[in-house]
Amino acid sequence: MSCKINKNLSVEELVAAAIARDEVKKSKSGALASTTGTYTGRSPHDKFIVDTEDVHNEVSWGDINVAITEENYEKLEKLMRDYLDERDEVFVFEGKVGADSNCSLKVRVNCEYAYQALFCRHMFVNVLNEELENFETEFTMLAAPGCKISKPSEYGLNSEAFIVVNMKKKLVLIGGSKYAGEIKKGMFSVANHLFPAKGVLPMHCSANMGADGRTAVFFGLSGTGKTTLSADPKRALIGDDEHGWGKEGIFNFEGGSYAKCLHLTREKEPLIYDAIRYGTILENVTMNDNGELDFEDDSLTQNGRAAYPLSYIPGHVESGCGGHPSAIVFLTADAFGVLPPISRLSKEQAMYHFVAGYTSKLAGTERGIVEPQAVFSSFFGKPFMPLKPMVYAELLGAKLEQFGTPVYLINTGWSGGSFGVGERINLPYSRAMVTAALNGDLDEALYATHPIFNLDYPTSCPNVPDEVLNPRNTWKDKDAYDKKAQELADLFVQNCDKFINMPAAVRKAGPLGAC
Repeated sequence: MSCKINKNLSVEELVAAAIARDEVKKSKSGALASTTGTYTGRSPHDKFIVDTEDVHNEVSWGDINVAITEENYEKLEKLMRDYLDERDEVFVFEGKVGADSNCSLKVRVNCEYAYQALFCRHMFVNVLNEELENFETEFTMLAAPGCKISKPSEYGLNSEAFIVVNMKKKLVLIGGSKYAGEIKKGMFSVANHLFPAKGVLPMHCSANMGADGRTAVFFGLSGTGKTTLSADPKRALIGDDEHGWGKEGIFNFEGGSYAKCLHLTREKEPLIYDAIRYGTILENVTMNDNGELDFEDDSLTQNGRAAYPLSYIPGHVESGCGGHPSAIVFLTADAFGVLPPISRLSKEQAMYHFVAGYTSKLAGTERGIVEPQAVFSSFFGKPFMPLKPMVYAELLGAKLEQFGTPVYLINTGWSGGSFGVGERINLPYSRAMVTAALNGDLDEALYATHPIFNLDYPTSCPNVPDEVLNPRNTWKDKDAYDKKAQELADLFVQNCDKFINMPAAVRKAGPLGAC
């Protein structure tokens, strides 16, 4: 069978192909609605790295970075190539990871579906037509959801789905899952492996720029408010998920946004809401027979997503680049409800909390997550950072030392009690705290030190009630607060024990008595 290769089609051509092939349905807004079946989020237990001699001593092996043998990989690659060769047609995208022309990764993605290639056009950095004429890829991905493994154990796998990175062969395989997030995260994980050797700190973060040209960076896992808080109408969006901090400043890895849609309204998030139009891909968002979308319906998943190009965001930073950050914000969704809503961090505290990466996995972001679970995810994105932890932490510390960038830890989680008792911290309060941090309003504020977490938090902040800033004040039962706070501090201690190479000064920057 002769397989037709559709290479670097336009947005219009890919939209038409996706509709004609019945991969998507067109909504009234022009957005394309798709469903991904069983896999409505990332499948972390199906992700592997090929254990080759060139990466064996670099990778932080464990329950996240799981090894697969070269022998099993070769069988998978052959299976996938044969599968794609048997299709009537495939869709090829060529572009870049990284908006900085001095530090980017040229990528090629061979897709089973047209809407996957459209997703790539939105999410990766597009290159000019003249660049495509002699395009030489540095890393290739094969993405075939229909290629499922009936006997996973014969390939060293856990299920019918697989995401496998081979740094030696410069290939990524994604099979069995239609969830498009695997495509972007798979290739960004590759960049996160390669860029530190170039002096670039890869960051799972969003970034924006004020009218004065000062940039801000927001770290956080899915559900912490990273996308929401960076999509500020008063600031120009650089990007909402992955960036690098290089010699010239920060730069976006991607060319689009992949925003959560549950409970989306124009009033709360106008930039995201208005970006859901022609060409935007909606994954697992309910739509009726009249093409009307229902952002309140979570019957498919709580992780419904919209993928669209940054050009759909008015006033975005077209270059995808900014200067060295004037402020860094770590976002955490504390399901215990005990962390201060905002704290100012020293360099050592910033390194500590960067490595700790405490947050809560929220419902829908991964398969099987139905309510918030307290977790520690180094760098607020450990699943995408394959190298040993101190590689990234020391890069952060060096850049903070060089540029004197202030760092704040902002809790967008619960207040007045743990999940199920307390309430999520009001979004307007979180926005006010972010604004105060970025404007320098907290530079001269009075600070108090939390007796358990060893964190300095402001006693006042513009447009935020003073009593909210001390989390203990929001609990009716103070003894219950103290007990729950100590419980979380103990988890920090246990997590810290994993990092045997952490410098002593960084260890001491955690909760009092930790490590």
